[in-house]
Amino acid sequence: MLAPAVQAAPAGDEVAQLQREWEAIRYRAAAAERGQRFEALAAKAHKVSESNPGRAEPLVWEGIIVSSLAGERGGLGALSLVKQAKALYEAAIQIDGNVLDGSAYNSLGVLYYKVPGWPLGFGDKARASELLRRSLALNPKGIDPNFFYGEYLVETGQPLEAVSYLERALQAPPRAGRELADAGRREEARQLLEKARAK
Repeated sequence: MLAPAVQAAPAGDEVAQLQREWEAIRYRAAAAERGQRFEALAAKAHKVSESNPGRAEPLVWEGIIVSSLAGERGGLGALSLVKQAKALYEAAIQIDGNVLDGSAYNSLGVLYYKVPGWPLGFGDKARASELLRRSLALNPKGIDPNFFYGEYLVETGQPLEAVSYLERALQAPPRAGRELADAGRREEARQLLEKARAK
């Protein structure tokens, strides 16, 4: 019983470090630097996942970093990366779908609505909605589940339905140690809310 507890602390520290580095790149780095920096961070995240087998948190964060790298690359070149991120989220869900307040469901749902559908990719709006709602059920007041469900609704032509979720994202309780991410996500939510109200 002692071994998992001993292993838990270092994994938590390593995951927190990945999270901080991701936030700095996502919200502070110049656009021209982000791709290269996410690539280096993805390699680091993979090592953390490998050194913590059976832990869901490193897999979720590796997936988030790989997804971010795919976003920076864009186009068809990003498809192998989004497939890699999808596999990481699915592996995390198999270990513990509730980990990090349902972040794996949320992040996987985002991929399903952003990635093109067949024959190019695996995108599926209905599957996205199901996963995003599952994440919301686990973390109904969270900034990320509300923001991304709101974004999904805007992107699928339901801007009026998106308003309440985006407002909830703006009112979400602050997350300890996530001030930079919270500020960045709130700004994204504000901009999207303006867009949703204008439609």
